[in-house]
Amino acid sequence: MPKSWFRFSMQEELAPSNGASREAPAAPKATPEPEPPAVRAAKPERPEMGSYQKFEQIYQNAAVKPPRIAYGILKIAEMVNSPHLSGMSPEAKRCSLLMALEAADAEIEDLLQDAVVRQRALNDYEEAQQKNLEDFENRKAEENRQIQSELDRLTSQYLGRIQANLDEVARAQDLFRAWQREKQQESHRITEAATFCVPQGSANGAGLTAVLERATLVKR
Repeated sequence: MPKSWFRFSMQEELAPSNGASREAPAAPKATPEPEPPAVRAAKPERPEMGSYQKFEQIYQNAAVKPPRIAYGILKIAEMVNSPHLSGMSPEAKRCSLLMALEAADAEIEDLLQDAVVRQRALNDYEEAQQKNLEDFENRKAEENRQIQSELDRLTSQYLGRIQANLDEVARAQDLFRAWQREKQQESHRITEAATFCVPQGSANGAGLTAVLERATLVKR
């Protein structure tokens, strides 16, 4: 087995990928002309998030492609989980894998390099998707702020109309109570006048009904 792989440094995972830039986030979709919040609320939007590439697509679309080798790190992962090795201790599995790799003339350094490249591709893709998600959240937060602003404006408008209705009802009640006071005064004036139409003292302090009944008895 070659021993140069012992000098393999995982620092390469953190090093720049030969000047190649990281995978750029997907370009945002063109958005239609803004619509009033009421219209936007009426029709659901097409989801912008939740569609992700398969792992093999991520590896192939990465800035640094995995090396083309017969035995890659994914093949080793399949071998580790093979039913032929089930029940074996970790050390026994390791020895079996090393024997198989030596028989296949596979370089351990190439395998570890493949692992680093694939891990970097996954991390870069995750970083890009995280940025897309943050942009998506910011857009939705801004849209919610606009909806809330519109909602506040409409709420204030309708609350003003409600208050105007309450004020109109209060004015109508005040006018009715004022009319009732005038009606009481008018009734008192009529009753007072009616008392002069019956014998003196027969209905002093009585209401109009009593005065009219008294007048009927006098006529009999």
